[in-house]
Order: sequence, then C-alpha cells, then structure tokens
Amino acid sequence: MLGKYLFLGDYVDRGPFSIEVITLLFAYQVLHPDKVFLLRGNHESRPVNMQYGFFLECRKRYSERLYDAFQLAFYCMPLCAVISKKIICMHGGISEDLIDLNQLEKVDRPCDIPDIGVIADLTWADPDDKVLGYGGSPRGAGRSFGPEAVRKFLHLHNLDLIVRAHQVVMDGFEFFAGQQLVTIFSAPAYCGQFDNAGAVLTVAPNLVCSFTIFRPDKSYEGNTKEQKNSKPHKVSEHNEKK
Repeated sequence: MLGKYLFLGDYVDRGPFSIEVITLLFAYQVLHPDKVFLLRGNHESRPVNMQYGFFLECRKRYSERLYDAFQLAFYCMPLCAVISKKIICMHGGISEDLIDLNQLEKVDRPCDIPDIGVIADLTWADPDDKVLGYGGSPRGAGRSFGPEAVRKFLHLHNLDLIVRAHQVVMDGFEFFAGQQLVTIFSAPAYCGQFDNAGAVLTVAPNLVCSFTIFRPDKSYEGNTKEQKNSKPHKVSEHNEKK
C-alpha cells in the first residue's frame, strides 16, 4: 500500500451496508497500522446509531452482541490527527476549550460522545460565517464557530490549515475563513437525495494540497456511480513555514 490514508469519520448509518464498510476499514487498519488511520465521527456513537440505523442493521443481520462490539471499538477511536505539525484534521470542528493539543492525550477512553465540551466539538461542530467567535449549534450538540475563531485557533496551536468533514458540500470540498479551513465530503450523490460531488484531499510531502473530485453519474438505470477526475485540482499551498 502506497502512501498513508486518513479517514475523517462517519462510517456507519448511511446505507444498508454499514457493517461491510466499517469491517473493511478496520481490516485495512489491522493490516496496515502505519498507513491507515480512522478518526471518530459523530456517528461512531451509541445514541446516534440507535436513531439512524446501525443498531437495527446489526440486530437484524447478526446480533446486538456484534453491535456492542462495534461500540467498544468506536469508544476507543482517536478524535483528531495532525499532519507534519501544520494541518489538523477532525470530523466536526474546532473547540474553544482545546487550549493545548496535549489535552487529547488525556481523554479517558473508552467513552461515548457528550453533548458539550472538546469531544463534542471535535465530532459535531460546524463553521458559520455569521458567527464571530463561538456560538450555539442547531444540531443540539457541539458548537458553531466563525472565521475569527478559526484564525485564533490556528495561531494558538501554530497550525496552517484545518481539515474537517461533517457537512454535505456540493463540490466535494469547500473553503472557509480565507482558505484556513476546508470541509471535505467524500460521498457523491449523498443518500441519493443530493447531486453533490465527492472529494479526496491529497497532501504532498511539501504540504501542497490538491483535490480529486468524484462526480455522480446517473446514466445507469437512474442509479449513481462515482466518476474520478483524471487530474487532481490544485487549489492551495501550505508549506512548513509561511
């Protein structure tokens, strides 16, 4: 396996084959522990899985015991990753309560995701250009944050870029706060209800970032297939030092 692969969470609850998806990813991680990394999303959580389908899938196809085994694995997953000390990645967003990244080493795992606090923000928070600092979230968990919060967070932690997921974006990726944050969404034609593209972010050794776009193709019996662009689209550059 060439390169390293970082996944940003939400592996279940989005179709009838969640068991296959998460099992395959866990298998890749076991086979290539130094190349495949899985972060925790807000759907790697017992209350969310009870509501959005993963619990019923496990119970119907196998057993509640299997569901509990997956939950224990979810409870132990990491919440964010830092690339070359300059790019921080998570599923949700930043947290006002994360003063030092070493706080993450002290998270008492296994644990579920609470409604407030650092863990909630890293898995649930969203950017909002109408918010100056931090504000409440319509999701009922985590917080929203504005461009100024992004700038201060990056300065505090000596970082250049925030990479997160958690929201459908029509082009597969979307910048925020003057390209200091990017949302990545990798599922084209999300849930069959959107006409969005998906995207994968590639980070070169010199921290130049580019995107590969996957666009929906509805030409086959009305279903959706993924199409990969032949050439990644270079959109930004983040070097070790500005």
